[in-house]
Formats: sequence, C-alpha cells, structure tokens
Amino acid sequence: MTADLYRLAMAVLQPGYEGTTVPDWMRRALGQGLGGVVLFARNDPRPQVVAEIRAANPAAVVAVDEEGGAVTRFEVATGSSFPGNRALGVADDVALTERVGREIGRLLARSDVTLDYAPAADVNANPANPVIGIRSFGPDPDLVARHTVAYVNGVQGAGVAACAKHFPGHGDTTTDSHLALPTVHATRDELAERDLPPFRAAVAAGVRSIMCGHLLIPALDPDLPATLSRAVLTDLLRGELGFDGLLVTDAIEMKAVAARFTPGEIAVRSLAAGVDAICAGHVTEDSLYELRDAIVEAVKTGQLAEERLAEAAGRVAALSGWYAAQAPARQAALAEPATDAGLEAARAALTPTGTVTLTSPPLVVEVNTRFNQAVDPATPTGITAALTALLPGTTRVQMEPGGPLPRLGAGLAAKVGLGSSADRRPVVLVVHDAARHPWVRDRIAQAVQERPDVIVVDTGIPDAPAGAVHLATHGISRVSAQAAAEWLTS
Repeated sequence: MTADLYRLAMAVLQPGYEGTTVPDWMRRALGQGLGGVVLFARNDPRPQVVAEIRAANPAAVVAVDEEGGAVTRFEVATGSSFPGNRALGVADDVALTERVGREIGRLLARSDVTLDYAPAADVNANPANPVIGIRSFGPDPDLVARHTVAYVNGVQGAGVAACAKHFPGHGDTTTDSHLALPTVHATRDELAERDLPPFRAAVAAGVRSIMCGHLLIPALDPDLPATLSRAVLTDLLRGELGFDGLLVTDAIEMKAVAARFTPGEIAVRSLAAGVDAICAGHVTEDSLYELRDAIVEAVKTGQLAEERLAEAAGRVAALSGWYAAQAPARQAALAEPATDAGLEAARAALTPTGTVTLTSPPLVVEVNTRFNQAVDPATPTGITAALTALLPGTTRVQMEPGGPLPRLGAGLAAKVGLGSSADRRPVVLVVHDAARHPWVRDRIAQAVQERPDVIVVDTGIPDAPAGAVHLATHGISRVSAQAAAEWLTS
C-alpha cells in the first residue's frame, strides 16, 4: 500500500527542470511514476527531449505553454508563427482561429507533446491588466467564448489536449499573480455574466484540461485563492459547470500563493480542493521528493483523502490515455501541408490609422516595456528585423523602460551616429500597451511634437491613435511584425 501511495503522489506532479537535457534524477522520477513534465524555452523542447521523457515513462503527460503570440516556448528565438489571442479576437474569424489552433496543435504533435496550456480563456475586462492583456481574445465574453471554443477545437482536432485558463478568470485584475495575489472584485452575477461564459463554452466543447488561476475572489471564497478553494474548484467548476477533465494548477512557485504557503502545503490544499495535477515550474531533485512526501504525509494524517488522490491520479492517466487514442488524428494532421494561417491572422488583425508607404530605410525607436513574467524575456518584437528584410539599412535605437526618448528632429544624426542623412529618415516608434503605460503615452506625445511625421506601431493594447500614421498589431510575434512591415512598405 505504501508503494502505491507514493506512486499516486508522484502521478499528480507536473514539474519543470533546468537545462536542455533531461536530468538523470528526472528520469528516475519518471520511472517511479512521475505523471508529467512541463517544458519551457530554457529546455529547448525539441522532439529528442520529449523522446527522452517518454523513454523513461511512455504515459507521462508532457505539457508546454504554447499560446502563440507573446507566450511561446518553441519559437522564442524567432518569435511566434501565430499572432496571439488578441489579434485573433480583433480579426474575429472563428474559422481562422480554429485553423491557427490546428497549426499550433501540429507544432506540438511534431514533438509528441501531450498537453498545451492554452488557450487563455480570460476576458480582459480591465485595460490596466498587467499579465493578461493581449493574451486574451478581448474584453467581450461572447467573443472570448467563441474563439476559445475554436482554438480548443483546432488544437484537439490535431490530437493534442488543450487547456483553458485561468479559471475562473484573470481578466479583471491589476496585479500579476507571478508577483502577488490578485483580487477579483466582482459579484457572483458579474462573474457568471462576464468571466465564466468562455469556460462554460470550453467545457461544452470537450476541452480536456482547465488550469486554475491564483486569484482571490471574495464573492466565491473570501479566504482562499481559487487554486486552494473547494468552493471554486469542486462546487463551481466540477459541480455547476460539470467539468470532469484534468484540472491543473498554475505554477505553484508564483508568489500569489508561494508567499503564503509552502510548496507542500499548496500541493496538498489544491488536491483537497479538487485539483488533479500540480504544475511546479522550477524544481530540484530534493524539492520534487519533498512535494511527493508532503502529499503522502497528508494522506497518512487524514488531511487529504486517499480516494481524492486516487481520483486525481486517475484523471492524469485518463488524459494520457486520451492522447494515446488520438494517434491517428495526429498522424492525419501531420500529413497535411503547412499553411500560412498565422500570417493570415496577423494581417487580418492590423488596425491602421492614416496611410504611408516607406521607400527608404527608417530609424526604428523601440520604446521598450518589460513584458510580464509569462513571456520569455528573449522574445523579440521583431519589427526592426521585418523592416530590415524589406528595407536594408533600417536602424534601431532601443530605449530602456521609462528611459528618455532620443532626439528625433535636428540633431538626430549626432545622437545616434547615423550620418548627416539621419535627420531626414522616417521614424517608426514601436511601443507596447500604450493604453496601460502613462510614460509610454508621454514618449509618443514627445515624438509627435518633435517629428509630426512619426509612424507609431503599437504591439499591445493601443491607446487612441497618435502620429501621422498609427498601426496596431495587437500582438507580439514574428508574423505580426511581418504583417506590419508589409503594410508599412506597400
């Protein structure tokens, strides 16, 4: 019985690791029944890595955050081939969203990945939201629900499990749960009308997994974050919404919960609340076994029912079984020719004000903002590279967040060392989330005053158009940058 209990405890863990090869201790843990692994860009998640995991445990659930747009693990070096949820919502073509989802599913199927921690089904009701923003399809519940279903159908149609997140909705927050515990100040009725429809739709569409968010929602539970709340996870999600698939936590090292509880406490409390899999993005050999032992001890002391643990492990196994049964769907999807669905969506999402045709290489001034911690810091906006491909000689100046704007009028040449012709160069000001950052809006206003002909490109949620030309891409990706560069030069 004891050996079985330890194996059950291992089955509900989905840890991440450091490095580009699977550590020996991770292989041993997989052989001991570790139920899954989550891969990040730091792991270089290529097919060989997944093959190493499956050699140790063929039934392991291999998970990855591949949302498209700003959150990519497979294409972080080049930028994503897909524009991200906000762009898909702006284009508002559910057939196109499903095609993008299918292409993302094909990308993961090529590496034998079981589970995509996507799509974000959050309704971005608060424009000041620091962590969701362009990761959401938009601020309208019906639109988000439609595109959540289309995305899920696309990914799962390619034989890879999708995961709607961050239940019950991270859209109306002003705090990043990576850094602190956000509170959603909404009534039950407001939650039902605004935040829950996309999750209801995902459940009805057969989504295989849901990720709960580290969110305090006093209307549902005044004391505990959703991750640890039976009222939220069992009563609402399981009971009212009828979800019976795999429920996984957001990463338990996020400070929203880690600042209040130990990893073992989070694991035990979340399992007791109704979670099936514990995502722990950064573990060592010691900390992995500490999580396992905390779960075992909780069962022995009666804090966690063994039946609940067995149910959770059973849902992990059920997802693995579903994935195995989808092998024909993956084979069929992989046999299809690649499409340009991502670029098509990026082009459809462009929102221009004014007209321009660049015929000479511009100076690109990147007004950098720090991305939230869900985005790998190496992710490029790509605008300069895309313009350089079309207009060789394009030059870039990068600003630090909050830093001063370089002189864009007389004296530009001396400032950036480009030669006397630089004063006459077109200027493209690349910003992100101007609607959310007053200092970014200030830099735009300064640029417009100094160079009334400035072209402003916003890769996030834009403010009111400014500059001679304003172009909103609604996403950070390689294809969003390509679409923007094409438009600016055509």
